[in-house]
Amino acid sequence: MFSESELAYIKSQRLARMATSSRRTLQPDVAAVVYQFDGEYFYVGGLEQEKTLKFINATSNPKVAFVIDDLESVQPWMPRGIKIHGDADVVERRNDHGSPLFLRIRPRVKWVWGIDQPTLQSGKAFIFKNVIG
Repeated sequence: MFSESELAYIKSQRLARMATSSRRTLQPDVAAVVYQFDGEYFYVGGLEQEKTLKFINATSNPKVAFVIDDLESVQPWMPRGIKIHGDADVVERRNDHGSPLFLRIRPRVKWVWGIDQPTLQSGKAFIFKNVIG
């Protein structure tokens, strides 16, 4: 699913952005989130998880987008990251802070840039797409 270098990158980051959309209003929303990753699923929790828009949206429309990215350097410009489209469901997990309810994200498609090779090469962007499952 993820290469060794992609796994190392995922483990090195602390913050991601998660996009959800209400099935009723179709209004997209993006939230900064912390996450856990077990090698197969991403887990997103929160202090009052059940009250958050991301939770409410994901429980009515399980299609989500999840982005982990940063700038490795600004001179030269070296963006890198992983974007995932996936499906979310609700699971309970042990949690020392906040709600025991977590959104569990199963990756379905991933886009990767700047991790195994520079994103910008000869003035062109190299972003690699892979269907996971």
